[in-house]
Amino acid sequence: MPQDPVERRVVVTGPPRRTGFTHPHARLRSRGRYPHASGYYRPRTEIDEQTTLGHTYVRSLMRSQLRAALVVFAVLALLVGPLPLLFAAMPDAHRLEWAVLGFCLYLPLVLLARWYVRRAERNERDFVRLVEDR
Repeated sequence: MPQDPVERRVVVTGPPRRTGFTHPHARLRSRGRYPHASGYYRPRTEIDEQTTLGHTYVRSLMRSQLRAALVVFAVLALLVGPLPLLFAAMPDAHRLEWAVLGFCLYLPLVLLARWYVRRAERNERDFVRLVEDR
């Protein structure tokens, strides 16, 4: 008499799922190739598995950070860029040069740096909130 094939044991590891009703085989499908099969969706899974959607999430964070950096660079270029032309137009105004470079430029630079850090942290906080599904 032929023996019945023994079912293969499957070990499922990971955080407990918070879904109400689950299909009997949903635990087998919930990880790996079918992350959405159990009805519980996590963007972190998409990022960890490097799917197209996960790549889109990371790319959106990178774009928002790049946008903030380009804004800071443009403001900095508009703030500091014309200074050599201004100083060349008034060669006898050495005290004005020292006043502008020594005192007047620091406050806008500090405010610009503070804005950039707060913007970057907000972008990261929004991304984490999206990924953590809060």
